[in-house]
Amino acid sequence: MVSECIRRTIVGDSAEILPLLPRSSIDLLIADPPYNLSKSYNGSAFPKQSQAEYEAWTNAWVELVVPLLKPTASVYVCSEWRSSGVIQRVLERHFIVKNRITWEREKGRGAARNWKNNSEDIWFCVVSEDYFFDVEAVKQKRRVVAPYRDGNGQPKDWAEEEDGAFRVTHPSNLWTDITVPFWSMPENTEHPTQKPEKLLAKLILASSRPGDVVLDPFLGSGTTSVVAKKLGRRYIGIEQEETYCLLAEKRLELAEQEPSIQGYSGGYFWERNTLAQQGKREPQPADSDHLSIAMSKRYI
Repeated sequence: MVSECIRRTIVGDSAEILPLLPRSSIDLLIADPPYNLSKSYNGSAFPKQSQAEYEAWTNAWVELVVPLLKPTASVYVCSEWRSSGVIQRVLERHFIVKNRITWEREKGRGAARNWKNNSEDIWFCVVSEDYFFDVEAVKQKRRVVAPYRDGNGQPKDWAEEEDGAFRVTHPSNLWTDITVPFWSMPENTEHPTQKPEKLLAKLILASSRPGDVVLDPFLGSGTTSVVAKKLGRRYIGIEQEETYCLLAEKRLELAEQEPSIQGYSGGYFWERNTLAQQGKREPQPADSDHLSIAMSKRYI
């Protein structure tokens, strides 16, 4: 029964857990799998593979999620530039690829003999052409630098507000308004590749309805589940590292007290540094006893 998995953080290997989930039960899949880079995740190492090996590994987990998706489901898969082509090839075997989103990470180390690596990709796919997409839910509010008025002196394609001139625009596949979580942000954790809540909010609002089921088979510190909860969606998260599961559960508990998402307000996404600082609740210390209590509620 899918109800037994809803609002759960499931600890374990996705390769073992995914076959146990109900078929045709997922409305939205968001996957942030390990990139093909040698990386340590709380002691568990993911070694860099050849392109062929990484493609086979990717295809293996994608084949496991395909039966779980509803015919109307959408899929988002994160990648970096070295393996983006591999991800595309695998996804084209199983889904209809609709777009590739590129987002600016705002961080990155400089390179003396190369361009600074400062972006990542997200592949957007659907199971069929009968899919849901709410463009109105993901429009961006931008400050107008040079407001243009028509012959009658009225604002043209923008609105004059108390704080200045703003224009509401359609979302594109190039995102430059994302802030990677840093130490002073309440959503920040010790996970080395944590995705911003604002990033996940765009995907969830665009491609799911309230009450829909969102699956993340590589949950990490829980961002997908946390944002799904804040936006009124149901979630299933799978993560093999117990420490990260505990982080996810702590964040889910805090979301009950602070449901806001940095950079999203009034039904719009705002450009970086244009929205007044939102009130934030400082995260509490990671008390092990407190986490154990939270863990018993949703953590398998």
